Amino acid sequence: MMQGLKFSQTEQVKPATFAVRRKLLLSLILLAMAALVCRAVFLQIFDTQFLKQQGDRRHIGVVTVPAYRGKIVDRNNVPLAISTPVESVWVNPQHFKAEEKDKFRQIAKLLKLSIKKTDSLLNANDSKRFAYLKRRVNPVLINKIKDLHVKGVYFEREFKRFYPSGAVSAHIVGFTDIDDVGQEGMERAYEQSLKGTTGKKRVIRDGRRRVINDKDIENIKAPIPGQDIVLSIDQRLQYLAFKALQSGYIKHKAFSASIVILDAKNGEILAAASQPAFNPNSRKGLKGHLYRNRAMLDIFEPGSTVKPFVVAAALDGGYIDEDILIETHGFYRVGRNLVKDIHNYGTLDLMHTLKKSSNVAISKIALMMPSEYFWGKYNQLGFGTSANAGFPGESSGELLDFQRWHDFEKATLSYGYGVSTSTLQLARAYTALADEGILHSVSLLKREIDDDAKRVFTKKTANQVREMLEHVLEKDGTAYQARVDGYRIAGKTGTVKKAMAGGYTEDRYLAVFVGLAPASDPRFVIAVMVDEPSTGKYYGGLVAGPIFSKAMAGALRAYGVEPDQEDTMPVLLTEAR
Repeated sequence: MMQGLKFSQTEQVKPATFAVRRKLLLSLILLAMAALVCRAVFLQIFDTQFLKQQGDRRHIGVVTVPAYRGKIVDRNNVPLAISTPVESVWVNPQHFKAEEKDKFRQIAKLLKLSIKKTDSLLNANDSKRFAYLKRRVNPVLINKIKDLHVKGVYFEREFKRFYPSGAVSAHIVGFTDIDDVGQEGMERAYEQSLKGTTGKKRVIRDGRRRVINDKDIENIKAPIPGQDIVLSIDQRLQYLAFKALQSGYIKHKAFSASIVILDAKNGEILAAASQPAFNPNSRKGLKGHLYRNRAMLDIFEPGSTVKPFVVAAALDGGYIDEDILIETHGFYRVGRNLVKDIHNYGTLDLMHTLKKSSNVAISKIALMMPSEYFWGKYNQLGFGTSANAGFPGESSGELLDFQRWHDFEKATLSYGYGVSTSTLQLARAYTALADEGILHSVSLLKREIDDDAKRVFTKKTANQVREMLEHVLEKDGTAYQARVDGYRIAGKTGTVKKAMAGGYTEDRYLAVFVGLAPASDPRFVIAVMVDEPSTGKYYGGLVAGPIFSKAMAGALRAYGVEPDQEDTMPVLLTEAR
């Protein structure tokens, strides 16, 4: 009976205990739900701004937008340097999955990465989260890489510089580095104008901080494109000059060579080329001597090409008469030194002094002038000062102060030793003979007029000397191979021994020629310098002359300049009809 009583009490306690527990659990659940609802209401109504900021910090970021680099074009708007949109490939090693290593090696193979670099990225430590695989990748390769869908491999939009004219204009235009910053040439000179200003925009990122494409939220600051630069270069003439120079450089197996074409009327640089050359679109293994603009940076002694200026200076100053006759005898003693000619030319007038390129005759003329006056004319012509064409690092050349001259220094200066110049400076000096005594400044930017032009010689003197220089291209002159059919050409040769440590060499020369055409009313001035021709010929008329002839013929025809050589003009006009 007692046992039955105990059983009955137990049965009564269990239901009561369960009911209490159930009510307690339900109360806790309801309390938790109420707390959550309150919290939700608080977050959604009272703390919205805070939550938005926290979400934005995790999923919205600000990225830079690259600016389009300005174009470089020639005077006729032919593109010489342009930028095209490309993508670079970068990697976050922390996002790799072990099973995708084979895919990553496929990417490395497409990008031609070394095994060593590939393995170092795959085995990167925890701190490395960014590394470029390759900058500015070909779009075809980009698409192949994207098709592999490898986690941890990302893409960044950039611009790649492209040079349509390749090696032809490379020494003038220059090039940019991997970050699109100008390193040489006009790319460097006008970096601030060309580069533009980068922009900023807000984008949405996923949980791994990757930018979700086509999810731009806001353009904070639009990128400002760089300014376009219009050069004075005429790409047609640049090509003609480059090919003529390249042909002569290869034929004579020279150390280097350069050429400059100037507009005789306003000093614009229409072409400037150098050899050896390089292709700015592929700079693998590129060495400094290849991208050196020798036309504007290299200096040399100009030799006999300065003799016309000595004659013009003496005539202008009244130190000689235009009918003067000079005895040469083949040599001339100046103090303890001897000035020599190749031959004994006997008695020479001014025209034959230039035609035969007599060192003796020109030395005697130089010694008739006061040193200060003689130096002043050279200085006015730009020797010893930079041409200021706007190219970085232009050479100034050298001109010894007249107070340090002795008679022999004065004599050697008259035939181009003891003074140094660049090909550009030499071409510029000849504008004073081409434009009736007016020396022009030079420019690599297109312009209509030269505001810095100045008179160096009288019109009469300049025209007289120019007429004398026409005889240099006659059959018994020094530059017969520089002539251009149908046109009167005026010019002067120079054959210069190279200066080396301890003196001048006996077997290394510079071949130089400067000329202008048409001589009746010059349109172009062209200067050519070939450094160390090594196939036997080294005279200016034989090496530089033919290069000048090809370049000048092409320039005159490209610009439609009418022939002015009377004996051939009727034939040429008949052929044209």
